[in-house]
Amino acid sequence: MAYKNFRIETDVDGIALVTWDIPGRSMNVIDETSGAELSAIIEQLTSDVAVKGVVITSGKNAFCAGADLTMLEAMNRTHAEMLKSQGEEAANKYMFGEARKLSQSFRNIEVGGKPWVAAINGTALGGGFELALACHHRVASDNPKTRVGLPEVKIGIFPGAGGTQRLPRLMPTMDAVQMLFKGDAIDVKKAQARGIIGEVVPAGDLIQKAKDWIKAGGKAVAPWDQKDFKLPGGAVYSKTGLQFFQPATAILRKETYDNYPGARAILQCVYEGLQLPMDAALRVESRHFAKILRSKEAAAMIRSLFISMQDLNKGARRPQNVPPTKVKKLAVIGAGFMGVGVGYISAQAGIDVVLIDRDQASADKGKGHAQANVDAVIAKGRMTQADGDAILSRITATADYNAISDCDLVIEAVFEDRRVKAETYAKAQPLLKKGAIFASNTSTLPINSLAEEFKDPSRFIGIHFFSPVEKMMLSEIIVGENTGDVALATALDYVRQIKKTPIVVNDSRGFYANRCVMLFIFEGYQMLLEGVPPAMIENVAKMAGMPVGPLSLSDETALDLGLKILRATEADIGTQAINKDHKKLLVEMVEKRGRLGRKNGKGFYDYPEKGKGQKKLWPELTVLQPKVLDPDTLDVEELKQRFLVVQAVEAARTVEDGVITDPREADVGSILGFGFPPFTGGTLSYIDFMGTKKFVELCLKLEKKYGSRFTPPKLLIEMAAKGDTFYGRFTRKKAAAA
Repeated sequence: MAYKNFRIETDVDGIALVTWDIPGRSMNVIDETSGAELSAIIEQLTSDVAVKGVVITSGKNAFCAGADLTMLEAMNRTHAEMLKSQGEEAANKYMFGEARKLSQSFRNIEVGGKPWVAAINGTALGGGFELALACHHRVASDNPKTRVGLPEVKIGIFPGAGGTQRLPRLMPTMDAVQMLFKGDAIDVKKAQARGIIGEVVPAGDLIQKAKDWIKAGGKAVAPWDQKDFKLPGGAVYSKTGLQFFQPATAILRKETYDNYPGARAILQCVYEGLQLPMDAALRVESRHFAKILRSKEAAAMIRSLFISMQDLNKGARRPQNVPPTKVKKLAVIGAGFMGVGVGYISAQAGIDVVLIDRDQASADKGKGHAQANVDAVIAKGRMTQADGDAILSRITATADYNAISDCDLVIEAVFEDRRVKAETYAKAQPLLKKGAIFASNTSTLPINSLAEEFKDPSRFIGIHFFSPVEKMMLSEIIVGENTGDVALATALDYVRQIKKTPIVVNDSRGFYANRCVMLFIFEGYQMLLEGVPPAMIENVAKMAGMPVGPLSLSDETALDLGLKILRATEADIGTQAINKDHKKLLVEMVEKRGRLGRKNGKGFYDYPEKGKGQKKLWPELTVLQPKVLDPDTLDVEELKQRFLVVQAVEAARTVEDGVITDPREADVGSILGFGFPPFTGGTLSYIDFMGTKKFVELCLKLEKKYGSRFTPPKLLIEMAAKGDTFYGRFTRKKAAAA
């Protein structure tokens, strides 16, 4: 029988080689076709008496990237339709049946009576690695780039094809659960050391070694199907088991605040499954999997962190009328912390970089930071000395502006000061080569006003990076009124070159990300001035799902910068545009007490010298509070809502203002750019999944109690009246434009 995605070749020894190679795709994924064909192949080879064993491998550079999550989205849509037309019981039976299909296929490999070997020739993730775990033996090539892992928790679900049952039967329970919780991929040497890969061999020997294992009499029985099998980590109710599961529950709660049902389900699956025979354990896993697939958290995270992010990374917003561009040489003006970060990641991507500052010493100091980055990565074993030297060789530090004359793209990363930026533009503009694009890394100043300094504003654009540049995966591209398609296409192509995810926004003060995140910080200031205990402010923010509290974030971004931004806003727009109490607080912290944040070791927190303890909230912070409230009298749920609603309602305003035109960018940008809780799917998904009517009611309740920052915009009120959603509006607009 011929298959679309697989080839089968049986040798003279009766060993079938199954090669997975989906036509037209760079990576194999488990989609409906692959799942159905794999099931048929398992059945065919199990019943074929001429076949003595099976080796499964990939015809691509990687083994498998996991499941095609659009398939899971389609299952959810079908479930929702059946819920309306056939009722809950029929809909849930459908979901359970679909959720079990792959798990049953993989179980058929284990119990089919013929030895299967997974020949892992490249990265194997998610369902692809679950397939490998279901084989009786695993052989991997010694490619240093090969990784194996189960990353499903990062998109709100968990391994539902046996991963939560096989992993803790192959390695100690604690190690298995940690791997499942983190979702990180590990290299094959680590996987071999942990007992989840049997052999690591040269790539050229991979298939032969897999066949040799079968010919040497490899067993067609999984360890857990043998009578004498004992769990590597001990039984659940053994002394070792009890020592693990009780604290694991507490650690899970501490790390997730119970915001991620998928993570909680992992622990449930392992705890319940390890007390059962494998077939019953797999049914338990499938029931939990079907339930998690129906959760709003999973739906939100799959949509934003997989489908939308994939769309944006593929250039969803790129002008189609502009041919592909590639930045070969880049100039970064401003060799400070941000400029060096931009230069470093660009050199890492193979781009030649000119790092320019006011004098040679400043430029050299900037390159010194790049050297420190390289040394740190080499010390951790994540880079070779040769690769590090190559990166540094691409960075040239200079004070000579003439060095930009052959650059394709110039990025300005000087102080957030109009005068300084204007001086920079005046120096750089006459030296730009024909066709070069000029970008500002401004974080708040409107691009339209900065572009006034340019003769050809069509080639001027904003590329806002987030700090630290090396770690933050988002770039916010800001389009001015006169920004041309070539500038936008070049910026998008460059951001993809350096492996960041781009969002495109229209111009406004603070653009999108800073407009929202500043309100999170300001809400923290407001709570502080209301008398909420500082520790409670920070902890409640994390309970709501934010990665850090607003006071900590304010310290990281620097209190003096926050004060500068407030003053610039006040100067440009007027006193009504800022909160005078917030300004007064920052003046007290910065100018009267010299507390600038992490950068000088003291802000809302006190920072010890490196390696000498942890940061602690400044004990005298309560002195700045007009009053101190009793924490037992405060509504924790309302405090959590304030933090999320104030950001989400501002995101809705950016849609009304035309800054955000695509909800995918609002959601992905909020998660990657300022840490809006991933379990919500992002700022606009938070509103959509709550329901616009319910969200508006919550806004009005908070507005009545706390003021106009919670006032819902007219657009949101209209949407609530119609029962509309942001994604519903966007889908209709896309369909109309098609």
